[in-house]
Amino acid sequence: MRGATHATWAACAVAVALAAAGCGGGDTSGAGAGIISSSWGDPQNPLEPANTNEVQGGKVLDMVFRGLKRYDPKTGAAQDMVAEKIETTDSQNFTVTLKDGWKFSNGEPVTAESFVDAWNYAADVRNKQNNATFFSNIMGYDDVHPASGEPKSKTMSGLVVKDPKTFTVALKDKFSTWPQTLGYQAFSPLPKSFFTDHDGWLAKPVGNGPYTVESYTKGTAMQLRAWDGYTGPDKAQNDGVDLKVYTDNNTAYTDLIAGNLDLVDDVPASQLKNVKSDLGDRYINQPALITQTLTFPLYDPQWGKPGTEKVRQGISRAINRPEITKQIFQNTRSPAMDWTSSALGAAGGFKDMCGELCTYDPAAAKKLIEEGGGLPGGKMTITSNVDTGSHRTWMDAVCNSINNALGQGPVCTVNPVGTFADFRNQTTNFKLTGPFRSGWQGDYPLIQNFLQPLYYTGASSNYGKFSDPEFDRLVDEANRESDTAKAIATFQDSEKILAAQMPSIPLWYQNGSAGYSERLTDVELNQFSVPVYDRIKVS
Repeated sequence: MRGATHATWAACAVAVALAAAGCGGGDTSGAGAGIISSSWGDPQNPLEPANTNEVQGGKVLDMVFRGLKRYDPKTGAAQDMVAEKIETTDSQNFTVTLKDGWKFSNGEPVTAESFVDAWNYAADVRNKQNNATFFSNIMGYDDVHPASGEPKSKTMSGLVVKDPKTFTVALKDKFSTWPQTLGYQAFSPLPKSFFTDHDGWLAKPVGNGPYTVESYTKGTAMQLRAWDGYTGPDKAQNDGVDLKVYTDNNTAYTDLIAGNLDLVDDVPASQLKNVKSDLGDRYINQPALITQTLTFPLYDPQWGKPGTEKVRQGISRAINRPEITKQIFQNTRSPAMDWTSSALGAAGGFKDMCGELCTYDPAAAKKLIEEGGGLPGGKMTITSNVDTGSHRTWMDAVCNSINNALGQGPVCTVNPVGTFADFRNQTTNFKLTGPFRSGWQGDYPLIQNFLQPLYYTGASSNYGKFSDPEFDRLVDEANRESDTAKAIATFQDSEKILAAQMPSIPLWYQNGSAGYSERLTDVELNQFSVPVYDRIKVS
């Protein structure tokens, strides 16, 4: 997501906009010796767990909330957190039992009702939560979230509170891996204050995690502080985190080198040639559950009409992935071979499902595009935000590759959007008329999470509005399968439909990268490339 000189004055230029940032070197936090300062970007939406489905907001939720499960930072395994146990005899009806002693930072106990009320709120169509469809497999979802009109009920019939520590969940169909999805923040519990003083809660979210939100100034910074009353097993090893907003991660990197920032969690591509000499062992580069694609707006008749799948396939064959990942990303990306993530590994479902359609071949690219009727209007535009990462650089490279392959002049151009929030608003409101960047950071380490939320009809992150009945059927079948190997094979069958229709073009798999100051130790990234803030120590 996200060179510059090492001069301190360059770092101070951003401090005009960031009142909390110090400009003298030394104490980078500006708020105390035990506070970590880290680069960040404003979330698109308020920090309701079921309304946040992008990385920046997810970082905060991961510090402020703990759900039934939590994913091990190294292995990705779904481990019980608030849940004592989750039991089932048929993979469709589950009994959830909570551990004793959990509470919210306002002192309220975390109960079965805390989860059931939160999940019903998330599913209610009137609340317009982005992650509502994560609850669509629960009985009664259609009554609270109808395709049109007012809901018939305020609660889902499949959720029943048995006692303060126990609730049951009835799903519409068998879903053998459902418990493994429950580490995703959309399934977080909510305190009563969320419902009784919603505006107040949004201004200062209250959760049950190791940190509390002390303050947030949009466009500047959010201050989180370690919660002394937290009794979970992952108590913060620091005093808090100041998340500082940057609209250019090159500036964040400059601040890091100048001593005015502790942590940058995405090293700019332009600095990869310098990062080892700048940071040495304080640079992290590791595989992550992240993939980058170009998604087509199939809601636009130009791109969604029958036959244009060949155009989309041809564009894919015109992109020289190995050259771009080598020249621009220098071993922090690898060419994509499918629609999932290489970090899943073969056992998790990673396999070359795109084949020759993800292989650079100018002659084949031209042939496919001609067979599909040519580029709509004879041209195409790629859109992405350019405030973080190296998006402008790779967009130019992709267009150059397409233009060189087709030999028809500058038919591919880029449309840089200034901020991530503006880009997301255009994406989520279906305003784009050409292919756009779709970065996907896994919510949980299952192949299902790289397919259903993005390509299932009406799914929460299906921003291209792809719809295919056979794809949906295969996903449903895979979810019902109790044998893991069979389930993965069925999900891979659904990927064959993505290859045939090409609703999005796999570009590359992304490593997690970070750089940190000499003040910090025990810095690590989890499988989703997010810093494990609670484990970081400040010297």
